[in-house]
Amino acid sequence: MKIVIAPDSYKDSLSAPEVCETIKSGIRLVNSGIETDSMPIADGGEGTVRVLAAATNGSLFETVVVGPLGEEIKAEWGILGDGNTAVIEMAAASGVPLLPENKRNPLHTTTFGTGQLIREAVNKGCKRIIVGIGGSATTDFGTGMAQALGVRFRNSRNEEITEYMSGRLMGEVAAIDMSGLGDSLKGISISVACDVTNPLLGEKGAVYVYSPQKGATPEMCEVLESNMEHISRLAADRLRDVRSIPGAGAAGGLGGGLIAFLNARLLPGVDLVLEAARFEQRIKDADLIITGEGKIDNQTIYGKVISGICGSAKQFNVPVIAIVGSLHASFQDLRKIGLTACFSICSGPMSLDSAKENARELLLRTTCEVMNMVLLNFHNLK
Repeated sequence: MKIVIAPDSYKDSLSAPEVCETIKSGIRLVNSGIETDSMPIADGGEGTVRVLAAATNGSLFETVVVGPLGEEIKAEWGILGDGNTAVIEMAAASGVPLLPENKRNPLHTTTFGTGQLIREAVNKGCKRIIVGIGGSATTDFGTGMAQALGVRFRNSRNEEITEYMSGRLMGEVAAIDMSGLGDSLKGISISVACDVTNPLLGEKGAVYVYSPQKGATPEMCEVLESNMEHISRLAADRLRDVRSIPGAGAAGGLGGGLIAFLNARLLPGVDLVLEAARFEQRIKDADLIITGEGKIDNQTIYGKVISGICGSAKQFNVPVIAIVGSLHASFQDLRKIGLTACFSICSGPMSLDSAKENARELLLRTTCEVMNMVLLNFHNLK
């Protein structure tokens, strides 16, 4: 019997690799002869770099870059086992967790450091780059990122803007000069892990939906929206009109900027991760997949890790069982995505803090119980 173990993290409790190791231990306690293939999974957000590096026997690197407010920081990124694909989390260079609450201000934050990570990956010979864009501190349309790669922004006096591009400086741009980018990214494929469909502008766009979470007041949002409209109009005239593309509003418009400046593709995060981890090749001969995450709810059917795993598994008729922290989804919705069964590690009423504290022990015990049931059914079928 072969079981593929492919969980997401249990947020604020167990990392995806820790969940993998605990489930593997539970399987071995029940039957040490079962073959397992551990594959931590993420959806393009926090943890994606480490998950993909581990899943592909890749390497991790640290690069000194410009942080959200122009300070020097160390940002982690990775190269996958193929030696050709880089994976970057923009949050590592330009993320909101890097700033204390009293310093969060998307008028001043920049994606410059994210561009530096892309440049570093290119310098190391990578021909494909995966960029996860969750958790941004920025609302600059990716102008900082583009600036780090050689794009020049000029003001109405035809002077180059030399400050790190930001939400405020978007409004001062009169011309976009792409000549500095040259051929440095020729032949480079950039894929963006994006799990939101927000447009760039409007009440559901980059500014009004997400900037308040990054420290913007209502007055700041009005300025940012005006500046975003201005820079996106310039981009439409000079490069490409991304204003109506779903997902362009992700990460303060970085989604749209990556398309406009670098001709990137926006794809669901979990799909990118599963492809990079060669998930389909690894489950073809599996008898069972065990997945999991901290919480499963009715949103799980919309592009989350478990729904992506179920979609791939369906092609090969491999059953999928989920072991989760908390279960808040209807049976009908779980069946819709193709989940065979779902089990919560919580054995009875308990506080969230208690569940997090004891997550490893609870997961180990639940895995043993699930495996006893699976083996009984498996042997009866045989």
